[in-house]
Amino acid sequence: MIKSSAAQVIIAIIPIVGIVMGSIVVFFYLLWHHRRKILLIKAGQDKKSDFDLLSFSLLTGLLLLSVGISLTVFLAIMENAGYGLLGGIIPLAMGVGLLAYYLIKRSDRSS
Repeated sequence: MIKSSAAQVIIAIIPIVGIVMGSIVVFFYLLWHHRRKILLIKAGQDKKSDFDLLSFSLLTGLLLLSVGISLTVFLAIMENAGYGLLGGIIPLAMGVGLLAYYLIKRSDRSS
């Protein structure tokens, strides 16, 4: 099947337009959030959010560990030991790192 050059140009432009539009949305969200935060601080209504870093690191570590293991096994079976295997090893290593952080901080908290 022969593809026309116009179709190839349109196919090449679609991701560029998507990235630009997404960047514009993120920029205006950050600008709005910053201005809102400034006004809340001036009004004295700024509240500190309670963020539990230990629970977040545990949850994220478990999710990344499970995704990393499954991707590593799948890619090891499908592609042997190629560079594609990094797609599973990277989340696996990040999950192990986050779980190690959780265990270290938990032991520091109990001491």
